[in-house]
Amino acid sequence: MTSDALTIPSELESALRLRTVQYFITKRPWLDLYGVHVRPVPPFGSTSRKPHYDPALIHRCLPDELLFEVFARMMPYDLGRAACVCRKWRYTVRNPVFWRNACLKAWQTAGVIENYKILQSKYDGSWRKMWLLRSRVRTDGLYVSRNTYIRAGITEWKITNPVHIVCYFRYIRFYPSGRFLYKNSSQKLKDVAKYMNFKASKSDSLYRGTYTLSMSDDKIEAAVLYPGTRPTVLRIRLRLRGTAIGANNRMDLLSLVTSGVNDEEISSTEEDILGVVEGWEDDETHNPDIPAVSHKRGMTPFVFVPFEEVEQSVLNLPPEKMDYYVTG
Repeated sequence: MTSDALTIPSELESALRLRTVQYFITKRPWLDLYGVHVRPVPPFGSTSRKPHYDPALIHRCLPDELLFEVFARMMPYDLGRAACVCRKWRYTVRNPVFWRNACLKAWQTAGVIENYKILQSKYDGSWRKMWLLRSRVRTDGLYVSRNTYIRAGITEWKITNPVHIVCYFRYIRFYPSGRFLYKNSSQKLKDVAKYMNFKASKSDSLYRGTYTLSMSDDKIEAAVLYPGTRPTVLRIRLRLRGTAIGANNRMDLLSLVTSGVNDEEISSTEEDILGVVEGWEDDETHNPDIPAVSHKRGMTPFVFVPFEEVEQSVLNLPPEKMDYYVTG
């Protein structure tokens, strides 16, 4: 797994420090009209720190430097919730230091230099704007595709034409390093989320793969290798979208193709199977015993579910209570 520690060139770090200082001294004349003076929480040791009396009880009990450290350890979506508490917290979470760390971790595969170039060319040097507008896969939960189909049953007693509604799920968990986990199962979301990680055993039937996200058209190319006597690769094409700005909580399943690969191709590149099949046609296979199959069923869009919501998600409902789910 890729370490969270990021090495930032000195010239880029100095430019960011200058921008941070400008953030702290930004004037807000509209607040003076109401006689309100709101001061964001500066980092410990900053030149902008001055003795200041705050009437709020939490700000009197919790020093500013500790509050800054708490914000620095929050996830970006938790920062958004914290911004709704009060005006002081709202201005504080706009500190570019918080959003810089989140952006560099989310797009770590692109490299630090490339991220800084994109920041200046497309997002006017604002890390927060980059976080909200640039497409990214979410790593704080699971993408779930709920699929149902009708299967004919066996005639018993007075029931002449029985049918059964069969429900199964596709689960995907992305990691910032370019790897992901895939599982196809009928188990409920709350049960799968408990072991959807790289420490899971083989009996859990989790498959590892690699992915890339195109910044031009929001499309994801992913590949998973099914090992065995006849290795098969699952090629997945997805399109990322969201129900709100910065949500990235939906994925449309564009294509799902299984193809055969030979032993020479996977002997040394098992960890990067996407590099092997990149550029293949939909009907291409490298093992004549395993034809390429483009699947047309089970193409329901993926819905993102954060880890803190897996227990209460409606996706846990059985088919008799929810026979069809509209993703939106």
